[in-house]
Amino acid sequence: MRIGISILSHAGHSVWENGLVQNVAFLAQSLRALPFVEDLLLLDCGDGTPLPPEFLALLPGCRVARLAEVDVLDLAIEMSGGLDVAWIDRMRARGTRVVWYAAGQPYVALAEAHLFGRPGYFSRADRCDEIWLLPKDEALAPMMRTLHRCPVRVAPYLWSSQFIDHRVAELAAPGVVLRWQPPPAGSAWRVGIFEPNISVVKTCVVPMLACDLLHRRQPGAIDHLRVYNSSHLTEHRTMLHLAGSLDLVKEHRTTFLGRQDIATALATEVNAVVSHQWGNEQNYLQLDVLHAGFPLVHNAPWLADLGYYYPGFEAEAASQRLADAMAHHAEDLPRYTEAVQRRLARLAPTDAANVQAHARLLLALWSERVPVRSAA
Repeated sequence: MRIGISILSHAGHSVWENGLVQNVAFLAQSLRALPFVEDLLLLDCGDGTPLPPEFLALLPGCRVARLAEVDVLDLAIEMSGGLDVAWIDRMRARGTRVVWYAAGQPYVALAEAHLFGRPGYFSRADRCDEIWLLPKDEALAPMMRTLHRCPVRVAPYLWSSQFIDHRVAELAAPGVVLRWQPPPAGSAWRVGIFEPNISVVKTCVVPMLACDLLHRRQPGAIDHLRVYNSSHLTEHRTMLHLAGSLDLVKEHRTTFLGRQDIATALATEVNAVVSHQWGNEQNYLQLDVLHAGFPLVHNAPWLADLGYYYPGFEAEAASQRLADAMAHHAEDLPRYTEAVQRRLARLAPTDAANVQAHARLLLALWSERVPVRSAA
């Protein structure tokens, strides 16, 4: 089987700009582990800028091709870059199957673009033979099936520490070590919030409230709060009112920052991370934090047994869980680390269960008789 996965090259391309870039690499690794996949290439839908070397290092020998250079494929997967519809029509006429792998939150991507006048992406709805969703979005299958008029199936969620490990190795050269350590005895904690703040599904609002509540209840517990990916919000009137109501801001214990890669921030700037999501519970940020051994205060139900979990929008519970982390993480670190690594190993792209699940998805494209966990 010959498979192509779309990728969107552009100037400044980085594996840290969003999770989708890493999604592509992990999917490609999993598919290449199948004995009947004889060739896998990346379909470059961007400007032709060379892809990040750490990305290509995970896929040795994998070819990158422009759409005009490709006329023979068994399967094209639209994932990171939008495939040209005319090209799709030509390929489907020759027998190629086309899958849209919707790794982002598809409802929010549709709704926010037109409600808030934001840039969005929408291609012809009936261009694909199937839609693949991640488990976090399974509830949206009926919407996607109605809109795109094709079967919708659930694909395995994949993650590997390869990207953060690569970044850790880069940091080691100048002597920066990523290893969780408690603050010096008697010192307050430095807390980080890393939500991207570009959609309602992942914002800093609840984490900020949780941190401020802990500061009010236990003055001196938090030395400083760093809110990453938020510098673009600092002139917005609503954010100014929200931030201005917090004691951590009034006491100059909060900094609003731009982007920072997670490994550098963990190694040099924070002791704990507070996270929040709404309908988007699977994301690589949280897994990177857990892998590094740092206390993660989060509300992702699928990880409720890992880190320091609080439900929904319960900022008070999040505040208490942050206090729990401060009180117990050092003594719990060996158990915490063991539980995290045991669980995360099941997400590996080449884990047998994940490879087999992809085999069933691929075979189902040509034979509905193959049993596949399906939302259709």
